[in-house]
Parts: sequence; C-alpha cells; structure tokens
Amino acid sequence: MIDFLLLIEENVLEGGRWGLLDFHFYAWVRWFRRYCRGDRRQPVAGYSLRKTILTPTTHHNLSSTTPAVSKQPQKKLEIQLNCTFGNLTRTCPASYYPSKFTDQNQDSTSSPSPTCPDYFRWIYDDLWPWRETGITKEMVMRARRTADFRLVIVNGRAYVETYRKAFQSRDTFTLWGILQMLRRYPGKVPDLDLMFDCVDWPVIKTEFYRHPKAPAPPPLFRYCGNDSSLDIVFPDWSFWGWPEINIKPWETLSKDLKRGNEKIKWTDREPYAYWKGNPVVAKTRMDLLKCNVSEKQDWSARVYAQDWVQEQKQGYKQSDLASQCIHRYKIYVEGSAWSVSEKYILACDSVTLLVKPHYYDFYTRGLMPLQHYWPVKDNDKCRSIKHAVDWGNIHKQEAQAIGKAASDFIQDQLKMDYVYDYMFHLLSEYAKLLKYKPTVPRKAVELCSEAMACPAEGLTKKFMLESMVEGPSDAIPCSMPPPFGPAGLHSILDTKENSIKQVDSWEQQYWKNKSKQQ
Repeated sequence: MIDFLLLIEENVLEGGRWGLLDFHFYAWVRWFRRYCRGDRRQPVAGYSLRKTILTPTTHHNLSSTTPAVSKQPQKKLEIQLNCTFGNLTRTCPASYYPSKFTDQNQDSTSSPSPTCPDYFRWIYDDLWPWRETGITKEMVMRARRTADFRLVIVNGRAYVETYRKAFQSRDTFTLWGILQMLRRYPGKVPDLDLMFDCVDWPVIKTEFYRHPKAPAPPPLFRYCGNDSSLDIVFPDWSFWGWPEINIKPWETLSKDLKRGNEKIKWTDREPYAYWKGNPVVAKTRMDLLKCNVSEKQDWSARVYAQDWVQEQKQGYKQSDLASQCIHRYKIYVEGSAWSVSEKYILACDSVTLLVKPHYYDFYTRGLMPLQHYWPVKDNDKCRSIKHAVDWGNIHKQEAQAIGKAASDFIQDQLKMDYVYDYMFHLLSEYAKLLKYKPTVPRKAVELCSEAMACPAEGLTKKFMLESMVEGPSDAIPCSMPPPFGPAGLHSILDTKENSIKQVDSWEQQYWKNKSKQQ
C-alpha cells in the first residue's frame, strides 16, 4: 500500500500545474503513509505540505522487541508550509517561524561544531575591501546600477526590492535558498542590506579602486568572481534547482551522482575525455569542438553539443547527469563566465580535465591541481587533453586517486549543510561591516517560503518543495577557520602554480617524444 501511495504522490508532484485539490490530496497521501508506518497524528486543518506547525514532534520506535528507553527522545521543531487561501495571494503569515531560536532544540551534550572547510577562509578575502571603511548605505546604493534585486533582512524577516527580472529563475531560486537558510537558522542571521546581480560577469573592477583617493567599492553580490574584480561571491541558484533545464536540487542530485558513480568502476569506463554542453555561449567552448574525434585525428576526446530546446521537447532523456559518469575523464570548460556544471563534473569520480579557468565561484578556490583535477591549457586544448588522457591511462592508480579526491571533496565539503553555513557566515560577516541600521525600503515586499512556493507551478514548485528546509537545524553552524595569513596564502598560490608548471613540463616532454617517434 505504501509503495502504491508513493507512486500516487510522485504523479501528483510530476503533474505540472498544482491546483487546490492537488494540495489536499498530496497532504492526505503523506498523512496516510505516516499512518501506515505507525504515526497516528491527525492531518493539520487545511492542506499542510509539512508536519505540524511549530509543534515539537517526538519520534517513537513502536517495535515490541525494542526495550523501553527512559531518556526523553530529542524533540525537533518542524515548520509547516501553510498554503491557505490567503497565502495563495503571495502574503506571508504573521509568524511563520520563530523570530528567536536559542538552541533549545540542540542536544546540550553534543560535541562542538566542526570547523568549516578551508574554502570558507575566502570569505574574509571577499570582504577585505571594506575592512577599514566599513559599508555605508551610500556604498550599497551605488551597487544598484547593475543589481537585479535588493535584499534586506530585519528581525529575521526578508524583504526584497526588485529592479529587473533576472534570466530564467536565477533570482527566484537564489531568494528561495536564502529563505531556506533563514528557516534553518531562525533568529541567528543579523539585520543586513545588500544588492545582488544575477548576471554571470563580475562588474566591480579592481583597477577603479586602487589609487589612494579612490572611493571604497560598492559591495555587490553575485555567483562568481575573478582576479580583477571585487564582486562578493555567493552560492548559485542551481543548489535549489534549475527548472528550465530539469536540474534537480543539489541535495537530491548529489545523491544521484554518487549512485551513478557506483555503476561502473573507473577501470571499466570509456578511456576518453567527455564533454557535453551548450557550445555557442563562449568562444572557448566552440574551440573545444575542434578536439572531437574525426577521420583524420583522435585527440581522445568525445565532445557533444547540447541542444536544450530539442532536449526539452524530448523530455530531457539525454541529459541525465547521473548517467554520464561512464568515462574515465570529464572536461570542464567555462561558458560565458564560470559554469554551474563544474560541481556535477567534479562529482563523477572521473578525472576532471579543467581547462584553465578565468573565474571562480565560492568553493572552487579550495580545489588544487593534481589533487582534485588535471589542468588543461586554454590556448592548446586538444594537445593538452590528449596528453592528459594518455598519462592517466598509463598511470591508472594516480589518475583514479585524482578523480576520487574530487568526488570526495564535492560529497563531503559541498553538501548542503556547508552551503547553508557558507551563506550564513558570509552574510553574518558582511552585516558586521554595515555602518548603519538596515530598514525596510518603501518599495520592498516581504518574502517568505509561502509567498514563493504556494503560487508556484510545475517543476518550480516541485523543486521548491524538494529543497525546503523543514525546521531549525539540530546543530549550530560550523566554526569559521581563521583568515589566511600572508605566508599561508602565498604557499597555496605557490603550490597551485608549481603543480600547473609540472603538468606543462610533462606535456612538453610528451610531445617532444611523440615528434621523435614520427
């Protein structure tokens, strides 16, 4: 019976447009599944998409073979998504989660929170331009020139002033992710005021703020940066889903990728380098197409152009990421700027052949060449890929270790717990720099999970429900590591540079030997 109800539930979620009856039916299906498992709680009035609102729930083991335990079970707050008729008009409930949360939900005997991954240290560097001046309201307003929206958090509640609609659902799922972070850590996020630009390319150029009399740069958040810009890097929207191309939320997709890795051992995979994507967005990708196999030349690369319009018509049958872990090597090449595809490629156990990047996102600065990926030249891709594949097929053990280290990094250090913690620490450190008390802008509207998810439809709604945080975290955020010292940072940059030089030396020798054999 439970399996049958699961099938019904999936059909409701996949049905596209969500009507009122869908919500009622979905809520009752979920309740009846719990009932069959021994949970006798009654469904909440209306059509709750989650469990009882703000009510501590105790989970009991009803097995008669298990002896009774005297210790009171841990209680966990769970926050209902309350899609009543009023909330379908995009209004927020008066109290949709606690304004203050004092860790009463956490086990006082638990060990201290773990230290955050090392890439969190880059938060200090991203905020470095304002370490002495602080951030004034005038600075924030200067960032409005290219911003898509302004986000203000006051007393734990989010308010958004929209300036322009971002491409596809970038702004929607970025804001959704921030709301989920507020649900995870209610009452812990300080008041703040920021501008967010959803376009790929960084725009706050370092060169304009170098001279002594230059003003402090405007603080502007976006998804990526580069060495010549001062934009503040923030996790991208795809962690909560990308409905336009059927990319699932990261919590689900990362598990799918892990299972996909287990289907074919590395030694049994195709001994070639694989890439599939949209080549027309960047010259460097069009250049990569030249590396494909032909009658005259085999560069050991298998490169495919992805037609997303055609793929959508065919139901995304050829773009399932978890089924693409069948080659020993996968190529990462940037698009118009950085690409969200990098985490999917690194998660595949295959050796990532990373074409020299010009941009970084929030976690990629923690990756090291020859440890997590193999560096590939941007101006000589085909020869560089050929050498990498031949090297890996000869040095199989070393190649497998690089692929495994990358997928371990993605699964362990890029899980959603750390994505939320990165957001929390970045926004908290940013808020400390504000020289004024944020207030709600006159044209801003309050935003909450109900206002976004209840009116949503199709894959947008499905991905929102799938990625929704159900209640306050049982654990406090990970502990921030200290900032990089000059010596430590120099050592990291030196190690990266020396590893790339080492690969370049091997490659030169490889082609020199090839020319002698001809």
